[in-house]
Amino acid sequence: MEKYQKYFNTIESELSKIEYAASPDGLYAPVRYELSLGGKRVRPLLALLACELFGRDCRHALNAAVGLEIFHNFTLLHDDVMDKADVRRGKPTVHKVWDENRAILSGDAMEIIAFRYIARTEAPHTGAVIDWFLKTALEICEGQQLDMEFESRGDVTEEEYIEMIRLKTAVLLGGALKIGAIIGGANETDADLMYRFGESLGLAFQLQDDWLDVYGDPARFGKKIGGDILNNKKTYMLINAQRRADGADAEELSRWLTATQYDPAEKIAAVTALYNRVGAGELCLQQVDAYSRRAIEALRRVGVDDAAKQPLYDLSTALMKRDH
Repeated sequence: MEKYQKYFNTIESELSKIEYAASPDGLYAPVRYELSLGGKRVRPLLALLACELFGRDCRHALNAAVGLEIFHNFTLLHDDVMDKADVRRGKPTVHKVWDENRAILSGDAMEIIAFRYIARTEAPHTGAVIDWFLKTALEICEGQQLDMEFESRGDVTEEEYIEMIRLKTAVLLGGALKIGAIIGGANETDADLMYRFGESLGLAFQLQDDWLDVYGDPARFGKKIGGDILNNKKTYMLINAQRRADGADAEELSRWLTATQYDPAEKIAAVTALYNRVGAGELCLQQVDAYSRRAIEALRRVGVDDAAKQPLYDLSTALMKRDH
């Protein structure tokens, strides 16, 4: 990822320049903390690269890119509250450092700060970028609602799950690319292809995230492994394990899903072993590959010389080869 260092440095510099009111610091300290946790800055990076792809200096997309990153971190902050997550990127989550009420309110402030940056997009693209951002933001809320509803359902289908992660995760990657393309001057067809590139990349990214939650290295993944298993979280692997398991495997999986008293390490090991037996992990990786290929095909169709697309090809490859 070293080749993108200049973009990372620009993004980090802009994040460090965010002007917060002097008071109340209790509102803004959690915002600074959340943004200081780092991350790959994938969404702003995609916006900047998309803008440059169509021949415009990426700094024209910088305000929108920063707004997208702030908004993304706002969603993570609220997700951590709703999921009662203890760790984010290897550090305690905001609601563990402070409390849930503080995390919720500071998250709301982050959302407003994000929109302020989005609204700074230069004319004549201001309205189009705001409209697309608001559409994307609302879809993310829809995805989160579906995710919460799935917690109490035992009949979630593979198709429903894919739609949920499309809304919750993939649309923001697609939106970042489309917003960058709009600012860069792309025509409607190419801007739409950029969106589809990002949407498919986002689906692959989330499915891989599900896989890493079970099979990843916790030291590199930045959070505890097996959290989805302990929380009976509906994932592509759990849904397909329920569909594929029969006999003793089906009984064992049902027992673990309904158990209220158990040793966490034992549950993680047992369910992981069951995933291995029914091939749920391998099936998930096959879908990662399928959506990755779909993403590359959309990018290939964008009406720009392939040499100019190389940074996006390289970035998508790096994201899909990650182990954290």
